[in-house]
Amino acid sequence: VQLQASGGGLVQAGGSLRLSCSFSGRTFSTNVMGWFRQAPGEEREFVAAISRGGGNTYYSDSMRGRCTISRDNAKNTVYLQMNSLKSEDTAVYYCASGRYYTFRADDYGYWGQGTLVTVSS
Repeated sequence: VQLQASGGGLVQAGGSLRLSCSFSGRTFSTNVMGWFRQAPGEEREFVAAISRGGGNTYYSDSMRGRCTISRDNAKNTVYLQMNSLKSEDTAVYYCASGRYYTFRADDYGYWGQGTLVTVSS
């Protein structure tokens, strides 16, 4: 399985970004997909997850209401739309795939390389 995240960049506080993650190597629709992030000096933390068919989504408390996870199973891609960004959202964002619909990083078996999001205040 290969995951390729993209879409990160520099954005001003209050702005928006949409991250994308392309998936290959297995049947995409059989995998739960998640987004995590890791700020400098911090542990990796859960951001959002989406079920195989896309009908169920799950968000961290810090991002709920400010981001939307979605997937296009025809394009083997998962997205993370982030709005009202804050400086504390600055981090490397990772997409991950797994078997279980969970917020736990250990339950995701495959990870992308990460894309850096920098929010300037």
